[in-house]
Amino acid sequence: MENLWRLATGQDPNPEDYQGIQFWSNPERTGWLTKQGDYIKTWRRRYFVLKQGKLFWFKDPTTAASPSGVPRGVIPVSDCLTVKGAEDVLRKPSAFEISTPNSTMYFLADSDKEKEDWINSIGRAIVQHSRSLADNEVVDYDSSRR
Repeated sequence: MENLWRLATGQDPNPEDYQGIQFWSNPERTGWLTKQGDYIKTWRRRYFVLKQGKLFWFKDPTTAASPSGVPRGVIPVSDCLTVKGAEDVLRKPSAFEISTPNSTMYFLADSDKEKEDWINSIGRAIVQHSRSLADNEVVDYDSSRR
């Protein structure tokens, strides 16, 4: 039933979002988080992998460790606007949110330390993969002063 819902709502990730990324090899961060569903607001425990500027989630670590594994979802961190704590919004401990221009996703970590570690890792990835100031967009403000 869940697979039909995911197909009907377009939640299945586009293969272009993960092809060529070996998420099973030397990821930047991995671990379990509980994620709130996008349309049906239930909470599901998923295994997350942060690699090459993308946050992938899987049903279990076995799928994430397999070269033939397909993620249940992908968030390109370059699309992320913020990653921050969300205990006050959700009224749940160890909660955090990731905001993109199109949505805000909510997550629960197993502890406050895990939450902070995920926020820091995702925050670093956002900075590393940000499109806001690419090298070719750097403006030399001194050259305009004459």
